[in-house]
Amino acid sequence: MSTNQFDKKSEAWSALFSEPMSELVKRYTASVFFDKRLWQADITGSLAHAEMLAAQGIIGAADLASIQQGMAQITSEIEAGGFEWKLDLEDVHLNIEARLTQLVGDAGKRLHTGRSRNDQVATDVRLWLRSEIDLIIPLLGELQGALVDVAEKNVDVILPGFTHLQVAQPVSFAHHLLAYVEMFSRDAERMSDVRRRTNRLPLGSAALAGTTYPLDRERVARSLGMVDERGEPQVCQNSLDGVSDRDFAIEFTAAASLCMVHISRFSEELILWMSQNFGFVKIADRFTTGSSIMPQKKNPDVPELARGKTGRVVGHLMGLITLMKGQPLAYNKDNQEDKEPLFDTVDT
Repeated sequence: MSTNQFDKKSEAWSALFSEPMSELVKRYTASVFFDKRLWQADITGSLAHAEMLAAQGIIGAADLASIQQGMAQITSEIEAGGFEWKLDLEDVHLNIEARLTQLVGDAGKRLHTGRSRNDQVATDVRLWLRSEIDLIIPLLGELQGALVDVAEKNVDVILPGFTHLQVAQPVSFAHHLLAYVEMFSRDAERMSDVRRRTNRLPLGSAALAGTTYPLDRERVARSLGMVDERGEPQVCQNSLDGVSDRDFAIEFTAAASLCMVHISRFSEELILWMSQNFGFVKIADRFTTGSSIMPQKKNPDVPELARGKTGRVVGHLMGLITLMKGQPLAYNKDNQEDKEPLFDTVDT
């Protein structure tokens, strides 16, 4: 292929380019195979944006209906496992937009009016993380409840309390467990606080400097539930900051790191307590492993692995802080690297 004959329709931004992107660069810069988990957030944000565009008279009612119909079909395809994710389309956003345009024609192209992928991805990550925090907080509550249940059954069980890992004073086993209830309570509070700052809308910032279209950002924020405790819409106030801010991801990973530190401390105590030197507790066989050469051993693999995974999450925190520390305003491609550590932190 000559350098002046490649299909410029294949790239959304290629009008000034005289040759196609290198296959190596295409693979290196693509994110679709890890950011496709944002698909629900992407569709939710796009539908709220489309409804606002129609309400503002920027697109017609017929376009809105087509977009809604197309997005419903795309949702069904993804849920059924029949959606084709294409490397050539780089990320989750372009994959969905291309399929929408294929289904509904020019209405699919008009969906992108007044927005950029920069503010789109920032919105998607916030929506996704908000939903994950909403799952994590109740799980912390369940963990606290389980510890309280065990504590209630062991109020009269006495074990040595330690300082410097030296026997210090006798304490109730229940009292010891309730110390962790306090730790996980603070973790839940931190998650709630992170959620509040995550729940702000960058959409409408466009690429970095806003748009001349008469957008109603507050309407979109309300549609997406990005409101404060009084129901007031929460939007990012500065467009440069809106597209480039990843504080919320760092804050979440910091809160998750502290939570993992508490899990690690508890795991360390379980490991010590079940050792022959202590003999305070027994961990059920279904949560332990044995040794092929030393049959007398019962290994606390689960708490050991939880203790080990703490380093993984703390490492992601360091990675995200390092990712952001040298970036000038506004958006930079570096920010593609925020997703895998954030996703893995949530999963862990």
